[in-house]
Amino acid sequence: MSNLKLEQLRTFLAVVRFKSINRASEALNLTQPAVTSRIKALEEALGTDIFERTAAGMRLTKRGDMLLHYAEQFQHLSELVDAHVVDASGVDRLIRLGVSETVAQSWLPDFVGALHKAFPQLKIEISVDISSNLREQLLGHEIDLAVLLGPISDYTIDNVILPDVALAWFRAPGGSPQDAVDLSSVPIATYARNTRPYRELRAALFERFGPDVSMFPSSSLSSCFRMVEAGLAVGALPISLGAPMERDGKLVRFDPGWTPKPLRFSASYLGEPRSHLIETAAKMAEEIAGKAI
Repeated sequence: MSNLKLEQLRTFLAVVRFKSINRASEALNLTQPAVTSRIKALEEALGTDIFERTAAGMRLTKRGDMLLHYAEQFQHLSELVDAHVVDASGVDRLIRLGVSETVAQSWLPDFVGALHKAFPQLKIEISVDISSNLREQLLGHEIDLAVLLGPISDYTIDNVILPDVALAWFRAPGGSPQDAVDLSSVPIATYARNTRPYRELRAALFERFGPDVSMFPSSSLSSCFRMVEAGLAVGALPISLGAPMERDGKLVRFDPGWTPKPLRFSASYLGEPRSHLIETAAKMAEEIAGKAI
């Protein structure tokens, strides 16, 4: 037992949760041989096998099942130490962020800067994707923190609700500000098809104008804005992203009498195992988003 190490217990917990050396190695940012070596060293320190290797994956032995309870207690204690004792400047960890493009186009740089300031040794990986994919990546332990259209309704997930992102209708400059825009006859640039904003906008347009409305869905918000700027479409897009282009005279806001409801985002993460670092990052996202809106 004198050779028992916290890193071995963390690796043990990852293998238990993922039921796979391969997936545990990806989550821990380790090689498969390194994970295997830690498990072997843990079994040698305990003097017993803790896993049975089966065709279906890694399965706990009776003693492995007993160890699970104590390993979770060790991890909880480790998180308390991280939260109350460890100097943040010495935190040398990897955090895998998944963010929607709305966030990537607006306050993500400020968020990353705040993380680096609080945790100078922190390593950050970022993936930008649509919210439905980010949700699956979070539930699959492929990312640690998802900033997405939320919240995620799953008992394993904790959500920090972020300020709403208001939308407005934008068109290209030209013509009188009082000129009416007939949404039933002009293409509408919007979010990608398999997203909540697209579904809600499509339903609202169908209710008002029927099925013949022309929509240009795109996974790239910057492409949506370029289409609007070029006069190829109009769009109900985030005010926070459109306002700078409006100030530069590249876009004009207009009011067709209704606007889609604001977008609600959340900073979401797995509640177990608890992580002081991830919880802190989620609260920082809330603060940064509040300043950006």
